[in-house]
Amino acid sequence: MSRTTVKDVSTEPEPSSAGAGSAPRTVGGSKAFALLLVITGAAGLLAAWVITIDKFKLLEAKVAGTTFVPGCSLNPVVSCGSVMESKQAEAFGFPNPMLGLVCYGIVIGVGMSLLARARFPRWYWLTFNFGTLFGVGFCTWLQYQSLYRIGALCLWCSLAWVATIFMFWYVTSFNVRNDFLPAPRWLKGFFSEFTWVLPVLHIGVIGILIMTRWWDFWTS
Repeated sequence: MSRTTVKDVSTEPEPSSAGAGSAPRTVGGSKAFALLLVITGAAGLLAAWVITIDKFKLLEAKVAGTTFVPGCSLNPVVSCGSVMESKQAEAFGFPNPMLGLVCYGIVIGVGMSLLARARFPRWYWLTFNFGTLFGVGFCTWLQYQSLYRIGALCLWCSLAWVATIFMFWYVTSFNVRNDFLPAPRWLKGFFSEFTWVLPVLHIGVIGILIMTRWWDFWTS
């Protein structure tokens, strides 16, 4: 694959403007990278919004002494209600999706800024990368809790997991290839050509864990 093709597909920076002097180097992203952030941010925001609405409906039903069943509660395994009513669903003392409403909105904002050809310095990209790292780490904890403690899956949560995994790996790739994160040459080359492999493998591992966790249910 030629270098030009890599730029078209992934996230190479635009050349720094001349005469910048000692000013910090600022880097923008490609249209493809910007669209990926907008799409994954929108997917996560949609999931967080639906879960928040359903959480409010669950609380309203409890107050009214009635029962509310979320639309994504399909069976004993795919049971959004069981996940929403668990203590893990309020890890920081408030419903988890409220955090998603803020964080995924930020991701959309970054993506839209890149579409408008905004450029940011190294500290900005590293802060953004740390945010996606926190997100994927939190999602990993939620995945463990969902599979091995709560014993149920939430489809909207799964959508947020997938969105977060993709944005984390592509933001990390962006920083490695722009020398914002130290990495050997072979790793930079790998990210330039095969970034897509990492989120696919990551999601594949989660899929295998889900299949093996409820194998008897899926095959019965």
